[in-house]
Amino acid sequence: MAQLLPPDPTALDHITAFQGLPPKVLDWLRQAGELRQYADGETVVLAGAPADKLLAVVQGGTYTQLPGDASARGFRLAPGDVGGLLPYSRLQYFPAQGVAVGETVLYELPSRHFPTLEQESPELVQRLVGIMNDRARDLVRMQERDDKLRALGKLSAGLSHELNNPAAAISRAAASLTIALQVIPTQLIELLATCPPAETMAALTALTVLPAELPPPVSALEAADREDELAAWLETQGCPDGYSLTAGLLDAGLGVAVLAPLANQMPTHARSAAFTWLSGHLTAARLTRDISEASRRISTLVGDVQTYSHMDRATGPEKLAVTTGLDSTLHLFAHALREKNVHLTRAYTPNLPLITGQPASLNQVWTNLIDNALDALPATGGELTVRAEQRGNSLVVGVQDNGVGITPEVLAHLFEPFYTTKPLGEGSGLGLDIARRIVQEHGGRMEVASEPGRTEFTTWLPIG
Repeated sequence: MAQLLPPDPTALDHITAFQGLPPKVLDWLRQAGELRQYADGETVVLAGAPADKLLAVVQGGTYTQLPGDASARGFRLAPGDVGGLLPYSRLQYFPAQGVAVGETVLYELPSRHFPTLEQESPELVQRLVGIMNDRARDLVRMQERDDKLRALGKLSAGLSHELNNPAAAISRAAASLTIALQVIPTQLIELLATCPPAETMAALTALTVLPAELPPPVSALEAADREDELAAWLETQGCPDGYSLTAGLLDAGLGVAVLAPLANQMPTHARSAAFTWLSGHLTAARLTRDISEASRRISTLVGDVQTYSHMDRATGPEKLAVTTGLDSTLHLFAHALREKNVHLTRAYTPNLPLITGQPASLNQVWTNLIDNALDALPATGGELTVRAEQRGNSLVVGVQDNGVGITPEVLAHLFEPFYTTKPLGEGSGLGLDIARRIVQEHGGRMEVASEPGRTEFTTWLPIG
């Protein structure tokens, strides 16, 4: 337990912010505050407790720690430093737990004395406000620097899943292609042994080219009916196992209507070898296409990450298409959207003008808004609409969800730094403040409107 210490006339001499103050002010500080001693590892303030006192380190030190995570150490106060609640701060609750480092002595001044402090020493209040501003700037800079990495970390599970699917598809297709290529030469030899006419071979090989677009998908019932029909017909053409050939043929859009005229051009004894070779060749071609498509998907994902973070570009302003950043951000949320069964609508006006800005910073804005919208939607699904349009000399981006909405009480404080409705350890309360400040630095503004079933954050960015 913290121990209340008797007054020490020299204790405040070690506090940097108090140095050089008139003796009268120091006497008042000694009378208004108190000294407390904490053992090593003892809790100084609890996470979520009301922020109701100024803390100054006389001896030892403190560090912040998120609840339930002893390894997550954050902001640290060393001897001579001032922390806790400072005059004019908007801090209402301590966001993290404060823990003593070694045997620690703290000077604690309750916030109820702040009005009197302003009268006793405007100079000290000015110093404390300066300390608060400096630390807020440092915290915001750190938050901005880490926010993108934090966002990518949050999306990493979904991104890994997105990359794993095409990677696994490539592996499976490559194994199947290896087997297919091993048997195709044998199938060709069996076909040529039947001595088909040249015109028949020409008609047969003309069918080995996959169409530019695969046939449109059909229902499972219709697909089964087509497979049964083709398998039965192939068996009448001398193919002992018609079902083994149907997948390769139907995937290329070849049914009985296409194959029957070809069958009429060749003797009966040649048909089995011809259709076996044709199915094997089409299967190999389809597997090659599958590998190409999966590889393209991986390249797209890598490109989305690169576009999102702009790792290969300078950080200065440039001409950019806002919808490109929106799409790359949405692609990174693809797994989260599917996991929550969210219906996504992109409502982009065609041929939108370019704007001048920092792509990485704006992508950070879109990440915060989309992430908050997903959090607002129920676990069973919902609707997310992202729109982009031109209004006069502004390009307007809206992120809308159909969640429960934001209450007027929360809405009034939504953009305040450190204000958050998320549980302790899940939100810093800086995301929306940083997003709005980024938009303001681009010469724009951010607005929010909410009612039950409809919440929309609207960002206005100047064109030109």
